[in-house]
Amino acid sequence: MKKILLLPIGIVMTTMVWAQSNPASSRKDKKAEKKERINALLKMEEEGQLIFDKHNVFGLRLNSDGWGIFFEKGKFITPRKTRLIQIEFNEKKHPKEDKDAGSIDLFTGNVNQYVFGKANNFYQLKGAYGQQYLIGGKSNKNGVSVTGIWAGGISFGLEKPYYVDVVDRTTEERSRKRFTEIDDFRQYAYLGASGFTVGWGEVKFNPGAHAKAALRFDYGRFNEVVSAIEAGVNLEYYSQSVLQMVNNKERNLFFNAYVTVLFGKRK
Repeated sequence: MKKILLLPIGIVMTTMVWAQSNPASSRKDKKAEKKERINALLKMEEEGQLIFDKHNVFGLRLNSDGWGIFFEKGKFITPRKTRLIQIEFNEKKHPKEDKDAGSIDLFTGNVNQYVFGKANNFYQLKGAYGQQYLIGGKSNKNGVSVTGIWAGGISFGLEKPYYVDVVDRTTEERSRKRFTEIDDFRQYAYLGASGFTVGWGEVKFNPGAHAKAALRFDYGRFNEVVSAIEAGVNLEYYSQSVLQMVNNKERNLFFNAYVTVLFGKRK
């Protein structure tokens, strides 16, 4: 009986030792399986079948005038065409924004910074409908593809007043001010920005519309995991002109370029 039990245990241990001593063979098998899977997906695509049904993608965006975060839901219509629903949140920065040093926190040693002349923080919440169309990489076995994207929709602009903490040079009175309220900028010493939470009760709503065009480079096309980079241009128009910096022209129309790093899953 003991011999019968020891025999399968010995076989299992021998197999484990062999596998550990032959990692190269194991890697080759995995590589071969991956290659076989991709070839099968390519064949399905050539026959006009859909490889995946949908995808959910998140992204971090760097705009030429700010930053943003991004979510996209895609529905595959054909092997080359995908319907897109997108939501994104951005903040626009004025080209003349430059941070200055204010007061120093005695406890932490941190310098409280502020943007001299900034009138409003300008945020945008966008919703869009669009399409993605496969341009290149249809038969590329390494899974890299290039797709063209167009999208457009509504944009909800949010103008939040920008406040700074100041000290009157004459009376030494400390207060909180907006640069749009100050007639003589030399009247005050500027201690720093009042903080992100200040001003939300005075937010001004500014509706608009936007459209964009982009190229997306997908490095995991035949994989359930999405790994891609998107580069494009974006155009926005708002119903009311936006003041970002005092003594600068207000604008309704905005144009920028952007790069987004995308990650997510296909199903």
